[in-house]
Amino acid sequence: MTYHLAGDSTVAACPPEEAPMSGWGAFLGEHVDAPVVNRAVGGGTTESCLRDVWPALLDGVADGDTVLLQFGHNDQKQPLTLGARGGYTRRLRRMVEAVHARGGRAVLCTSVERRRFREGRLVPSHGDYPDAVRDLAAELCVPLIDLQGFTAWWYEDLGEAASAGLFCHLAPGESARWPEGLRDDTHFRAAGARRIAAFVGRGLRGIERRDGHLPAAGDPRAEPAVDRPGAAAGAAGPTGPLMTTAPRTEHP
Repeated sequence: MTYHLAGDSTVAACPPEEAPMSGWGAFLGEHVDAPVVNRAVGGGTTESCLRDVWPALLDGVADGDTVLLQFGHNDQKQPLTLGARGGYTRRLRRMVEAVHARGGRAVLCTSVERRRFREGRLVPSHGDYPDAVRDLAAELCVPLIDLQGFTAWWYEDLGEAASAGLFCHLAPGESARWPEGLRDDTHFRAAGARRIAAFVGRGLRGIERRDGHLPAAGDPRAEPAVDRPGAAAGAAGPTGPLMTTAPRTEHP
């Protein structure tokens, strides 16, 4: 199984000369147990993805693969052709349906939020685009990772000052790429991108039901066998679904 990523610069792996700037997709491999193919590109929209990236991405999707889609930052700059309830969601729908036709799983992601505060409160910057993705996920019955909701909470929980450390706020001389410094409240430093990747990885574990086989805390079946009455070595007792002893096979 392989994870395929399509999206914009907040997902993309930035070139070395742009360090410490990075999208979260560059670090997803640290939080999943399968290969990651990151085809997100800076400035990407649903339209440019379908034109320039999608054919190669889809050609690499095998049965059982997962494709994560996160757009919106740049689509919202083209409201006439890529409106939240128009061209944007129509193109996302095409991608989801194409992934399903290949036997893969599509996962929709709302856009990570920008860091914009007013009087100590975060100001959402994506308009109706996150809700359009939430509604599309519900309509198509596909999994959703709500990065807009998570990041909005995260920045506000950290506060205006502390949340700046997640983003590319660079002092003059800190980076050869931006010798005069940079104040960017859209793109992350590697540390911020890593934290979002960890959230996405945990979200994928839930989507894939990776932990449901583990017994619940407090369930006596989760305790070591020697801690249960009548479970001493060689003692006879009832068997259950968590017993690992192979059933006895009677031979004629």
